[in-house]
Amino acid sequence: MKKKNAGLALGGGAVWGAAHIGVLKAMEEQGIKITHIAGTSIGSLIAALFAFGKSADEIKEIAMDLKWMKVTDISISKFALLSNKKLGQVVTEHIGEKNIEDAEIPLAIIATNISTGEKVVLDKGPVAKAVMASTCIPGVFEPVEIGDMLLVDGGIKENVPTESVKNMGADYVIGVDLHAKYSNEKPKNILDILINSFHFTLMTVGKLQTVEADLTIQPDLSSFKYTDTDQIKDLIEQGYKDARKMLKA
Repeated sequence: MKKKNAGLALGGGAVWGAAHIGVLKAMEEQGIKITHIAGTSIGSLIAALFAFGKSADEIKEIAMDLKWMKVTDISISKFALLSNKKLGQVVTEHIGEKNIEDAEIPLAIIATNISTGEKVVLDKGPVAKAVMASTCIPGVFEPVEIGDMLLVDGGIKENVPTESVKNMGADYVIGVDLHAKYSNEKPKNILDILINSFHFTLMTVGKLQTVEADLTIQPDLSSFKYTDTDQIKDLIEQGYKDARKMLKA
């Protein structure tokens, strides 16, 4: 890497986010030092763990233990079917009750203000709550209140946060787009309908945002389901293989 500051932008993608761990592993092997990191949706979880000193192997151990029942709960809110408070508890369990500004690597977490439609870059305050906000798929998960804002998934505004990481001071930006290659599946229930609808939104905005990156890594996840946690190990391996090829090239 010739340039001084290397920023990493990790995009959203539900369970596909496990591929980010493989990308991090490939970067570690190539000796690429990340100086700034931003994450959206599931990318915010991986970014937070990495920014607070977790290695790719340590994040893999955390991810392998994750199942939907461990990160979600039934919501009593009028705004959504489920709550992702348990995901916030996972963050706290592994890095403690930390604030974003305490991270070892400068960290930004992207959310959307569902009242105004504005992108919100969270770079201070409780990291667990920020991750909950960023991963809050509208209609599926209960929105998160921070200050006077009602926040949902950042993917609506910036699914691959290349602009945000560049604004942090990165000279060279690597973006990871999990939605670039996708195989459609017929929805089986209301949750599939909601998630597929959201997914297509992310595909559209992601194409625009990756233009900002100096290098875009696009793992081929077309053979994987969007919500199946049994695929985590294989997703990590796919992310590793595809990132390794691109970084060597």
